[in-house]
Amino acid sequence: MNIYSLLISIILIMNMALIIIVCKLLFALFILSMLLIYWRRIYSKKRTNRKQKGIVVAFFHPYCNAGGGGERVLWAAIKAIQSKYPNIHIVVYTGDLDADPEQILNRSQKSFNIKIQSNIQFIYLHKRKWVEAHMYPYFTLLGQSLGSIWLGMEALNNLVPDIYIDTMGYAFTYPLFRYIGGCKIGSYTHYPTISTDMLRHVYRRVISHNNRRIIARNPFLSAAKIAYYRLFALLYGLAGRTAEIVMVNSSWTEEHINAIWKCPLRTHRIYPPTDVQHLTSLPLFDDTKEHSQIRIVSIAQFRPEKNHPLMLRTMYELRSIVKEEVWDKIRLVFIGSCRNSEDEVRVKDMQDLSKHFALDENVEFKLNIPYSELVSELQQASIGLHTMWNEHFGISIVECMAAGLIMVAHASGGPRADIIETQPGSQTGFLAEEAEEYAKIIAHIINMYPEDKKTIRLAARASVNRFSSELFENEILRAMEPFFRQKEE
Repeated sequence: MNIYSLLISIILIMNMALIIIVCKLLFALFILSMLLIYWRRIYSKKRTNRKQKGIVVAFFHPYCNAGGGGERVLWAAIKAIQSKYPNIHIVVYTGDLDADPEQILNRSQKSFNIKIQSNIQFIYLHKRKWVEAHMYPYFTLLGQSLGSIWLGMEALNNLVPDIYIDTMGYAFTYPLFRYIGGCKIGSYTHYPTISTDMLRHVYRRVISHNNRRIIARNPFLSAAKIAYYRLFALLYGLAGRTAEIVMVNSSWTEEHINAIWKCPLRTHRIYPPTDVQHLTSLPLFDDTKEHSQIRIVSIAQFRPEKNHPLMLRTMYELRSIVKEEVWDKIRLVFIGSCRNSEDEVRVKDMQDLSKHFALDENVEFKLNIPYSELVSELQQASIGLHTMWNEHFGISIVECMAAGLIMVAHASGGPRADIIETQPGSQTGFLAEEAEEYAKIIAHIINMYPEDKKTIRLAARASVNRFSSELFENEILRAMEPFFRQKEE
């Protein structure tokens, strides 16, 4: 009887505890709902009282002056909207406090040959540091994502748009702008914040720039990181699904976004814009002539994931398998932009590493060069080099192919899935993974017959029309057309 009474008491206590927990949850949900309604009304009033009339389209791109492939997409999208909807007011949220609007627009023209109309507004954000990786030595992905919400709140407080387009991949800002700001949400994702490949790397305990040695070598830390990644992927998917129009830049990105966001019917694959019309009109490199140098070009921002050190290791391996007189003619030209002081430090480290490998006389660095100089470099080069693992697309790869270079890229991501064909008879370039493999391929290209090289160059040029700026503009306007139609109605 005593045991029976004890069991009854335990059950009653558990029921009471459960009731209390449910009541607290319901109360928290009620308070949250009230706050959401309150904030929604505040920002709806802000939209009504804003000085910008008509439809306002805001692009969230905190690094709009960086000069990379993501920025090319931003300016090409803005140009397309300005051309079709001249009366729409366009805003760019940026954290580039050191550049005024004129400087930003001039750089877009100088770097990408894209002319933007001056009737564009820049909203300057002062909290950009909260989305930078150095702020979060641990739990970097989560820290940056929460930081993007904080940055998004600053943007929303400055201006409430009608249509919000994220072109940098800050998915955690979408619920903020949709449910509190009352905006239509569109996104153009270059690279998923987390992917199944990243999970696989941690599971296999592979050392990489986002999986440090101490974690990769410890099974308990690896298991904890897998759990953290899985939880983050769940939150990332919930945030991403709040976007009403999802645009991705490659089939590789599309596959991962569909796996995590689970909204394939709203997802549009739109390849990034490349100035193929101009580049394919350049004279084709003549392999039959004797050239004073064999120039190998790399075009990539100086970010850790681009894996520039692999290129130097490739050169180190190449030196041992080509003749000395051939080696003396080889030059590897690094072309890229630096976003900040951290990128500048990476360039210095690369220069030091080239000296360590005794490659400094065969390596050149060209930073933040204008588009005209980039074209000049492409005309002088014969081989293109790209080493990023799981590159989401690879605009620079397409540029090199359009200019007539023979491309050697990493056998993963967008280059393998969308850009480079390696089958005989339709070959447009080469794919590799390790430094030794890269070096052997480059040596093979150097020793190929001129006619065989020309066949690959012509095939590569013929394949890049599907990545033209014109096609990008048409596709992005088609994808976003429902937003403008709804607003006009």
